[in-house]
Amino acid sequence: MSGKLITLEGLDGSGKATQTELLCKELAGKGIRVRKISFPDYGQPSSALAKMYLDGKFGENPEDVSAYAASSFYAVDRFASYAQFWKEDYQSGAVIVADRYSTSNIVFQMSKLPRDEWDAFIQWVQDYEYNKLGLPKPDCTVYLDMPPSVSQKLLSGRYHGDERKKDIHERNTVYLRACRESAAYAAKMLGWLVINCAEGDNAKPMEQIHRELMKELAGEINLYV
Repeated sequence: MSGKLITLEGLDGSGKATQTELLCKELAGKGIRVRKISFPDYGQPSSALAKMYLDGKFGENPEDVSAYAASSFYAVDRFASYAQFWKEDYQSGAVIVADRYSTSNIVFQMSKLPRDEWDAFIQWVQDYEYNKLGLPKPDCTVYLDMPPSVSQKLLSGRYHGDERKKDIHERNTVYLRACRESAAYAAKMLGWLVINCAEGDNAKPMEQIHRELMKELAGEINLYV
């Protein structure tokens, strides 16, 4: 019996890693068998092309690499992770919680394309990853909506003000605003749960976001697999 796959999406600095940890901790506390995964999987060789892209090896701007090429970098990393590390857990009934997944290609790569190509790109991503590569399709996707103006402050804190540590996505605020638009489009089209993570110019407390996330999940998915 296959398990459940919950994906958390959001712009850089939106708190995905923190919310993934809190969600896994709460599920484990309820006696649910849970496994956390994160992408790109920087600890593995399969992430090499994604890392090179983010480091600017193929161009200093995200648009220097086509949406389809960049998506392939990330998709292959996910395939390698699934085949090696969490396929057995998923197929035996565990709840898998992903900090980013194939849905990230929709958020971060679709914005490179003209609006009239967005629907076709979403279909391509889903067919490529779920059908062609055989990756599990998420049972639920949660989008953590954080305005780039707020997430940039959080990123600056993470890097202690050293802007050189930001990758080509993180330092491009125009691009991130476009990604937020593509995320809103995909969330509406694909039925993602959306959690507003900011109040004015500040991020909400992480525990408040977690409570809102759990409330939304409870109405969306049966986690007792």
